[in-house]
Amino acid sequence: MNQSITLRKPDDWHVHLRDDAMLEMSLPWTAEAFGRAIVMPNLSPAVITATQAMAYKERIVRLLPASSNFEPLMTCFLTDATDPLDVAKGFIDGILTAAKLYPANSTTNSATGVTEVHKIYPVLERMQQIGMPLLIHGEVTNREVDIFDREKIFIDTILTKLRHDLPELRIVLEHITTEEATQYISEAGDLTAATITPHHLMINRNAMFNGGVRPHMYCLPVAKREHHRLALRKAAVSGDTHFFLGTDSAPHLHQEKESACGCAGIFSAPIALELYAQVFDEEQALNKLEGFASINGANFYNKPVNEKTITLVKSSWEPPEEIPVSHNDYVCVFHPGLPLKWKYLRKGFNEANSNI
Repeated sequence: MNQSITLRKPDDWHVHLRDDAMLEMSLPWTAEAFGRAIVMPNLSPAVITATQAMAYKERIVRLLPASSNFEPLMTCFLTDATDPLDVAKGFIDGILTAAKLYPANSTTNSATGVTEVHKIYPVLERMQQIGMPLLIHGEVTNREVDIFDREKIFIDTILTKLRHDLPELRIVLEHITTEEATQYISEAGDLTAATITPHHLMINRNAMFNGGVRPHMYCLPVAKREHHRLALRKAAVSGDTHFFLGTDSAPHLHQEKESACGCAGIFSAPIALELYAQVFDEEQALNKLEGFASINGANFYNKPVNEKTITLVKSSWEPPEEIPVSHNDYVCVFHPGLPLKWKYLRKGFNEANSNI
């Protein structure tokens, strides 16, 4: 029985760091655990140009200690009016790693997202030419479509056509939640991949309604039925290189979650590695964790695999429930409702945060 596991340092290929005080809170958890992270651009206002992405990166880097080797990988937020030349120059100059497609009103701060995918085909065609990845929040936003069906219908009606029209475009379908998505990705070829979050591996939709409405279990895309969760676990531990780690850790202040119209997002950064290790252990697939967490994503993005390593030890413990943002505000940490069985020894936080 494994009592510890050592991996090449993982990367987080989908994270929300936010800005200002929330950035100061969230960044250390990600920077300590991961070598690199794809940083989402849906701030308010959104990061829509390469210049804005560079300014955001500078704000992130200023908060890192001099000893940190963490690398934020920046993205831009696509709109109907995005300039193909600006996106391409940002990628060629090394400012942008990818561009993010949010269907308008699909999630937090996405009101100015893309209204019709065909409107950004000039951008996508240029991205295809230069090998720039497109990251997709894969849901339709038509209110007539059941929220639990929006990912499947996006794949059927939008993604399938997009892949047909732009066969050489590098695509990552973010935070997949359905059995249909796992099947699509496994069959779509080497230029299509997907990230899987720890919370979608650990909870199904019942978690949102266990004894009442549970706002801290609400995210977008929402968790689905149990057979979808099991399909995600099967895909994650399969060894299929088209699937890799992306936490979609997304902090919101507790009062913004616990409100009449609560925000979508689950904050998992303080315990994400432990959650993934627990899933892979339960599936008797710890030998596949390094590929999923540390290799597959790097290969897809044409990045070198991290040389440094991290170690997790088998140790039952209760994760913290809250992380302060200021003297009177905090965020709640994702809690799957059971003790964690693995622990990553965070050098920068063990003394300051005795529960971590």
